[in-house]
Amino acid sequence: MSTDIKFKKGLSIKLKGVAAKDVSTANRSKIFAINPSDFHGLQPKLSVKEGDKVKVGDPVFYAKNNDQIKFVSPVSGTIKEIVRGAKRRLLSIKISADQKDTFVDFGSKTPTKLAAPQVKEALLESGCWPMIRQRPYDVIADPNDTPKSIFISAYATAPLAASYEVILDGKEKEFQAGIDALSKLTEGKVHLSVGASDSFLGQVNNAVVNKVSGKHPAGNVGVQIARLDPINAGDRVWVVDPQDIASIGSMFLSGKYDAKRTIALAGSQVEGPQYYEITQGAQIADLVAGKLKSGKSRIISGNPLTGIAVSPDDSIGFYDNQISVIPEGDHYEFFGWVPFIGNHKFSMSRTFFSWLSPNKEYDLDTNLNGEERAFVVTGEMERVLPMDIYPMQLLKATMIQDIEKMENLGIYEVAPEDFALIDFVSTSKIEAQQIIREGLDLMIKEVG
Repeated sequence: MSTDIKFKKGLSIKLKGVAAKDVSTANRSKIFAINPSDFHGLQPKLSVKEGDKVKVGDPVFYAKNNDQIKFVSPVSGTIKEIVRGAKRRLLSIKISADQKDTFVDFGSKTPTKLAAPQVKEALLESGCWPMIRQRPYDVIADPNDTPKSIFISAYATAPLAASYEVILDGKEKEFQAGIDALSKLTEGKVHLSVGASDSFLGQVNNAVVNKVSGKHPAGNVGVQIARLDPINAGDRVWVVDPQDIASIGSMFLSGKYDAKRTIALAGSQVEGPQYYEITQGAQIADLVAGKLKSGKSRIISGNPLTGIAVSPDDSIGFYDNQISVIPEGDHYEFFGWVPFIGNHKFSMSRTFFSWLSPNKEYDLDTNLNGEERAFVVTGEMERVLPMDIYPMQLLKATMIQDIEKMENLGIYEVAPEDFALIDFVSTSKIEAQQIIREGLDLMIKEVG
């Protein structure tokens, strides 16, 4: 039985450079990287040293606090470099790739015929477990927990967001196998949220399909959980990206770790934005070479609201399915606040005239158009967060580390991405996502 969910609050930011629904194969990188920083809160422990040979699926490092959680090589090749930072912090493991991959064989399995412990063992052994994250705290799920439900959002609403219909095209069997496997891990429901389309996503088995509509952040799994199965203290809900579901299914069907990804290269600074097939950990330089317009650009692994600024020498984030490239905001306008000279600007308020053209696409840059200032009670935050919480009060409680107030105001229900629009619209110019991330880290330390 499906549920129709409509979110009225939110804000759609239409940017130029949406990826056309064409898929090409990107040039294969010579160097691939696995970055422990992609996994928040992880303390990595190396399984390899420089010069070691690895196959696809061989463990490269594991979680220090739980050696069951392994992180595996996306390609076969040689460990080229282990990059460390201050206090010998592990920053990156770089792998010089072979021309052709060889794989560790984990053995093909039929998920519907397996018990929960067998499914869990296969996910841990193959390196697929890091694809599963938990709420609260937005960290890798603990394999010793049993979630009350599992959520998958295939409704993308973020600026320049990649279409899951394109990403999952031709992966119907793998996606269903992934759903079958995850359904074994919870006594509750597997919720799959989709938009209004006729794709196969609305026809999967072993999941409750929820049809979602509304402005961003309607596609965020956090607001869907808050509407369908709210999180209280002590609860655990697991979330998985749809493309990772297909990778999990592929592992069960083929017995091999599937590091192939389809990502969108999008943004107004991209010549001919479209989709590309890559391998996890590929260097961004090999993807963007010859495809960017002139002028200074900000390359972002992820979407413009929640992604991380990267350089061409970096690799694509483990959880990201898009690379966004927008103009660098290194310019200033004299009297830029005057409405009559701001018709190229986008605003949630009526300071400029963007409200007269709701379907207009904008070429926005990274300029903050202001500086950090005191909180002002404007109602802006409440207008873009469709959750039953008070965002400004939660931010204030988090800033002063008042754990009791944070609990009462809904810290367990949120993740940094749920506050991305608040970063965008707030006249206070605060780093709301960073504040929430630090608050969640405090809760992990103090409450667990």
